[in-house]
This record gives sequence, structure tokens and C-alpha cells, in this order.
Amino acid sequence: MHFANVEYLFLLLLLIPYIVWYILKCRRSDATLQISDARVYAHTPKSFKNYLLHLPFILRILALIFIIIVLARPQRTDSWKNSEIEGIDIMLTVDVSTSMLAEDLKPNRLEAAKDVAAEFVNSRPNDNIGLTIFAGEAFTQCPLTSDHKVVLNMFEGIKTGIVEDGTAIGMGIANAVTRLKDSKAKSKVIILLTDGSNNRGDISPLTAAEIAKTFGIRIYTVGVGTTGMAPYPYPVGNTIKYVNVPVEIDEESLKQIAGTTDGQYFRATSTDKLKNVYHEIDQLEKTKLHVKEFSTKSEEYQLFALIAMLFILAEVILRNTLLKKIP
Repeated sequence: MHFANVEYLFLLLLLIPYIVWYILKCRRSDATLQISDARVYAHTPKSFKNYLLHLPFILRILALIFIIIVLARPQRTDSWKNSEIEGIDIMLTVDVSTSMLAEDLKPNRLEAAKDVAAEFVNSRPNDNIGLTIFAGEAFTQCPLTSDHKVVLNMFEGIKTGIVEDGTAIGMGIANAVTRLKDSKAKSKVIILLTDGSNNRGDISPLTAAEIAKTFGIRIYTVGVGTTGMAPYPYPVGNTIKYVNVPVEIDEESLKQIAGTTDGQYFRATSTDKLKNVYHEIDQLEKTKLHVKEFSTKSEEYQLFALIAMLFILAEVILRNTLLKKIP
């Protein structure tokens, strides 16, 4: 048992002058009935009320003590315990170029990637996770955070067209590296998801991978899209026309990026396979951390409040029945 507001217990000291004042008051009080000689009452038996004379004051003191305890908020907790959790720092790096609108994954590559990545985030409650998006250029949509609700809300705002079109894979990796390079985590990971080959940016993908390696960052690359042709929606007037376009993923570069950093390359040709990719990464990236956990606190003021109310009620009843004074 401990107190959340232990400073309130100092109010107990105020009861000392109150008790002293009550004792002095009782000694100085005049008799209700004054007579010249009280010897005639010497052998008169005392009523039981004489023994209860100070009981209301005692009940009031006890009630004040329990009220102060309630204000101090007594709480109960279990003991400390040691446990192991698994946690790492992860930057999700997602391609948002217009080619991600192809519908070989349902409803399209980008939406499938968002849905599966959201499931991955929910499956990693102990990780710090951030989000980088890239097309012709790259920027951080969400820095590393343990608040996964923020990350998931940021996923909602991801769409094509919010940055210049193109595929700057090197810039996407470099942006993620800047977010991870100062991390103190034992394991730092970039999950790069793209459906194309690098055609923009000032930094080549392999150069960015070498930079990641120097900071101890591992990169898992994921190529999204079927092999051969994929249906792509083209707006024609007020309608959408689907045209089959070739799938052009630079798998060799993605394999080299992953290999440079001791990561792995995966190919996701369907939504189910994309889920399997994230599941495999989830199994690969496990870092045990020793933590000391404390159980949930429970408030224990209810009993003290009830006792205080009973003492107050008893005092009121006594003062208005057995010990009622007539002015």
C-alpha cells in the first residue's frame, strides 16, 4: 500500500492543535447548573452518558483522519517483475509513384501495401516505427514513434500525386537512414517497398545502401507487382479505361541493396504474398530486450471513505439523541 498524494498526510499535524484546543475548552467551560455546594451530589450515581461525553469529538477526529487518508489516495500495486520484450526501430519506406495504382493487387498496389503494412504495425507493439514515402523525391511522413496510432493515421493520408512522380529509390533509402542513424536501438531496419526501378534522385540506390550499412541499418526490399503485364486505370472522359502495362521491377538492384546490408529481397505478386513477406520479416527481426514492468495500480480509498462517513453519521446521531444539549 502506498499513497499517490502523500503530501496530504501532513494535514494530520493540524489535528494536534485542534485536540489541544478541545481539551482547554473543556477545562475552562462553565457548569450548566451553578450551585453553592456540590457535596450533596457526591454519592449520586453517574449516568452512562457521562462516559460518552467526549465520544462525538473522538468520532470527529477519527472521521478527519480517514478523510485525510482518502485525500492522500491510497493505492495498491503488485511487485516489480522482470520480463523480456522484443523491440526494434523500423522505417517503412513506401513507393507512391503513379505506377502503384496498377490493380494486379487488390484494390491496387498502393492500397494493398497500406493495408498490409498497417497489419504489420499492429503486430509489432514494442517497436518504434516511422514512415518515409517517395516518388520523384522523398520525405518523412512520420518520424520514429512508439505511438502506433499516429503511424496508422499517417497511412490514411498516403496517396499518389502528393510528390513529384518518378521512382527515386536512393532518395527514399537516404531519407529513412537519416531517421535511423542516431538510433540507440540494437537493431535498425528499413523495409523498402517499390514496384519499379530507380529513375530519379541525386543518390543512387546502391550508394544509399552503403550509407545504411555504415550505420548498421539492415534493408529488406520488397518488389510489388505481378510478372508480365498489369492492368492500369487510365481516365478517359468520365470513365476509367484499363490498359495492360508491362511490370518493370529492377529486381537485381533490389537484391543488391538488400545484400549490401545483410537484408533480404522479397517479391510480392499478390496481396496474400505481400502479407507473407511482412510475416517473414516479422519472424526475422526479433530483438529481446530486458525490461522491468510494474503492474497496474488500483485505488483503495473506498473503504476509508466509507469508514469516515460512518464516523460522521455516528457523531451526528449521538449529538442529536443521547448527547443532545439544551441551550
